[in-house]
Amino acid sequence: METLFHSVILDKDRCVGCINCIKRCPTGAIRVRDGKANIISERCIDCAECIRICPHKAKQSRYDSLDILKKFDYTVALPPPSLYAQFNNITDKSILIEGLKAVGFDDVYEVATAAEYISAATRVFMNSTGAEFPVISNACPAVVRLIALRYPGLIPNLLPMLTPVELAGKLAKKLAVEKTGLPPERIGCIFISPCPAKVTANHSPIGLEHRVVDGSVAVKEIYPALLREMSAIGSVSGEVSALAVPPGRVGIGWGESGGESAALFSTEKYLAADGIENVIGVLEDIESKRYRGLEFVELNACPGGCVGGVLQVENPYIAKAKLNRLAKRLPENRVRLDAEVTAVVNVERTVSYDPAMELGGNAQENYERYIQLQEILAGLPGIDCGSCGAPTCEAFAEDIVKGKAIRENCVVIMREKMEQMLDAFYNHSVEKGGCDKNDNC
Repeated sequence: METLFHSVILDKDRCVGCINCIKRCPTGAIRVRDGKANIISERCIDCAECIRICPHKAKQSRYDSLDILKKFDYTVALPPPSLYAQFNNITDKSILIEGLKAVGFDDVYEVATAAEYISAATRVFMNSTGAEFPVISNACPAVVRLIALRYPGLIPNLLPMLTPVELAGKLAKKLAVEKTGLPPERIGCIFISPCPAKVTANHSPIGLEHRVVDGSVAVKEIYPALLREMSAIGSVSGEVSALAVPPGRVGIGWGESGGESAALFSTEKYLAADGIENVIGVLEDIESKRYRGLEFVELNACPGGCVGGVLQVENPYIAKAKLNRLAKRLPENRVRLDAEVTAVVNVERTVSYDPAMELGGNAQENYERYIQLQEILAGLPGIDCGSCGAPTCEAFAEDIVKGKAIRENCVVIMREKMEQMLDAFYNHSVEKGGCDKNDNC
């Protein structure tokens, strides 16, 4: 079986075996065994909740360093809308584009421009006969992976097109080839990522056969060098040259929760939620058909949207205010969807159900193990204390069924066993004329 790539990784030297992470993981992908956390790879969606919650910084994210620029003859930076909000007093994002070039990139394609194309294509799709309502945005890869794991019935509702990052990568590569005459493999399109989920998705795109983006550098990795270069530049007169038309308010708005929904224009029947716990609540209600009449659902695993990614440097609430201030200075929309871009945007994504959370390999085995799990669960205390290393008693029962734990790992059961053994010992001692457990001789 091929090893799954994950941006979220564990530094076992830093891990002290606390159980903070197991309680917050939305897919139950973490266990604490032998005093150390263990991440179950096939269940991890790289949502970064464990990074957010770990007080010892044992959960970390891996990503490319700026040295990746040396691998290519020509490099294109793909900055996300949320990157503009990481710096103070940006009234003209041209200084950021110049800063990216000063850091070492040869050119820039703003992901916000691709987001405007996606918004236009989504408006067309929503009016087509192929739309499965409510349409669910596919822009957050952690949410897409969560749906594939826990809510397979909602897979048909996912927006069937490229994400803004993927579209930016494809269009940037094409434009750079035309501009330089270089072969595509010598041109590197590098995303400046706000979160681990997008690093993972760019390395292993969900539902696509091939990678579109050549690398992912974290915002916090590039921030010091970018800030230094931008400070040296000071100011820029007019808009600078980039590979594509600069975005307007629509594209910039994608950097925060609700921005994608607001860009639809044609519907007010939308819902936007952020934060993984809120996302799960919405998906549960959509699955059970509690929401009626919804047409579009925008979900972001990070609080506040991409401005809240763990690879960012700015407080997400301050970043949101900065993004709104910048957007007000821009026209509403700057791109026009044409046939060429439409052909690139619409793709066949093969997102399919991932059975990683199943108990067995087939329906019969699943049923038998479920019955076994319920019998084991009935004998557990049901307090979900996490001391066994699993997040809940049900998860612990599942581990027992799968042969990855034993009942004696439960501290409550072990205490009861010890008390029974002590009672038996003292009763035997009294019968032999010794002292009882209250030291009465």
